[in-house]
Amino acid sequence: MKKRVVAFIIILVLLVGCFIGFMQYNKSKDKNKLTKIRVAEVTHSLFYAPLYAAIENGYFEENGLEVELILTPGADKVSAAVLSGDVEIGFCGPESSIYVYNGGEKDYIKSFAGLTKRDGQFIVSREKIDDFTLEDLKGKEVLAGRAAGMPELNFETALNNSNINIEDVDINTSVEFAALSGSFIGGVGDFVNLFEPNATKLESEGYGYIVASVGLLSDEVPYTAFNAQKSYIQDNKDIIEGFTNAINKGLEYVAENDAETIAKAVIDQFPDTSMQDAITIVQRYKEYDSWLSSPFISEESFINLENIMLKADLIEDYVPYADLVENFYEE
Repeated sequence: MKKRVVAFIIILVLLVGCFIGFMQYNKSKDKNKLTKIRVAEVTHSLFYAPLYAAIENGYFEENGLEVELILTPGADKVSAAVLSGDVEIGFCGPESSIYVYNGGEKDYIKSFAGLTKRDGQFIVSREKIDDFTLEDLKGKEVLAGRAAGMPELNFETALNNSNINIEDVDINTSVEFAALSGSFIGGVGDFVNLFEPNATKLESEGYGYIVASVGLLSDEVPYTAFNAQKSYIQDNKDIIEGFTNAINKGLEYVAENDAETIAKAVIDQFPDTSMQDAITIVQRYKEYDSWLSSPFISEESFINLENIMLKADLIEDYVPYADLVENFYEE
């Protein structure tokens, strides 16, 4: 009797092992069927939680895609990676596509899906300031990232909206985007504009204090969007459509769930961020209405962006919305 029981257990173990092996083999086969897409992301931030939710929840795989994220600090560098063919898709501010278009590039870059609709930076002060207003920046040095990039442009817009002359603020645009935190910690500047999780990390380590949201003080624009070369979009409409579908599900997910649920879904993307910090950061972005409700990029928001660039003398005239935006999601 004992021999039969032992034999039965051995057979059962073998069957379970075979079943697991078969499932892993099928999973591997299915993964090999996915189309790999390289995406240059301008920064890695919880500000882009809908993108990471789409990755972690398998929404891209549902659309036959495998996404490889490549950190590429600076919208200009993202555009260069797209134009060179180093990546298929860029993820950055649409101002970069305007610069490329105005530069005369024939196979220029077009935005096909949006993610965020306002600035995701926070102003961090070296000293604690109660009841902070932008008036407190007068005569002070603010590290604002690359000149003419979306972060710096929106910071200027926030100043203009508060009737503060930008000449009254020492806006330092000489520090590379990726080096902002390190430079501030090293003693450069009185204030620094940072995305999350860097702003919260710097505050929790005692190097500064978050005093304001740039996004709440500036205008609604297509702040960060996905783009590709005109020829790639034309030749790969199924891929672009599947990619956009996945982003739409990511946007729906963050709209329908609370901060804790979202943070738990994307925390693997941020191994150096504590769960509590992740929840706090996501909650901030939810409260500030940072994300689009769908990937659709409206003409109104695109014109808002162009108005900012015109006011800063970065472009001489409006660029046609229809030339630079090809929505793959219809409202």
